[in-house]
Amino acid sequence: MNVCCLDMEGVLVPEIWIAFSEASGIPVLRRTTRDEPDYDKLMNWRLQILREHGLGLREIQDVIATIDPLPGAKEFLDELRSISQVIILSDTFEQFAKPLMAKLGWPTIFCNSLVVGDDGMVDDFRMRCPESKLTTVRGLQSIGFDTIATGDSFNDLAMIRASKAGFLFRSTDQIIADNPDLPAFEEFDDLLAAFKAAM
Repeated sequence: MNVCCLDMEGVLVPEIWIAFSEASGIPVLRRTTRDEPDYDKLMNWRLQILREHGLGLREIQDVIATIDPLPGAKEFLDELRSISQVIILSDTFEQFAKPLMAKLGWPTIFCNSLVVGDDGMVDDFRMRCPESKLTTVRGLQSIGFDTIATGDSFNDLAMIRASKAGFLFRSTDQIIADNPDLPAFEEFDDLLAAFKAAM
């Protein structure tokens, strides 16, 4: 039995931190896992920037409320869910994901959580487990599932490579060039066809 494992940001919805960067007028917050392979380093740096600017969870959630899925993403997800089990594996946080999951029809998502103080400031973050995407894929495989995975960033490569089949979707030129053996797609129809073929 197959389980399709999808990254969220950049695949199904726009990058939250890029949207927040634009809304807050803080250009450096555009940096994502497409740019920085070390997620802990990236998140600690983000939290420092938020503290410096006095920005908390509410401000980020207000921006997230304005984000819609990428054009065609819900239709892609609905079709994929009609033929396979699907889990979104994301390094985002439950406090960010909920309104986006509502817009996508409440798919299953495994993500992480933020530690938020009484003042609404984000004090820390808690990863669900080390190397959460790879660990989850291996866990699914250990109980008899084949995984097929897609993502766009450095933090997706391990789960893609550990899966029966895996694809890059709307990734960067550099990541595509560095991983020439991985099929890379730009359109949902092509990605859906690749998942179907891998099944």
